[in-house]
Amino acid sequence: MSVKTVPKKTRFNLLMIVQSVFAAAFGVQSNRRREEDFQQSFWPYAVAGILFLIIFLVSLMGIVQLVLL
Repeated sequence: MSVKTVPKKTRFNLLMIVQSVFAAAFGVQSNRRREEDFQQSFWPYAVAGILFLIIFLVSLMGIVQLVLL
C-alpha cells in the first residue's frame, strides 16, 4: 500500500511576512524566497509593504524635523 504525500500548504505567518518585507526593502531577498512568498496571495505582503513604507516615511520626516530644530 503506497501513501501519497500531499504538499503542505504554507500559511501566512506574521514573522515570515515581516522578514520578506524587510528583505525586499533592503534588496537582499532571494528569487526563490520571492517566488515562495507569492505562490498563494500577494495581498498580505502588499499590505505589509505599504505599512512599512508609511512607517519609514513618517520616521524619516521625524528625524529631519529633529535635525532642523
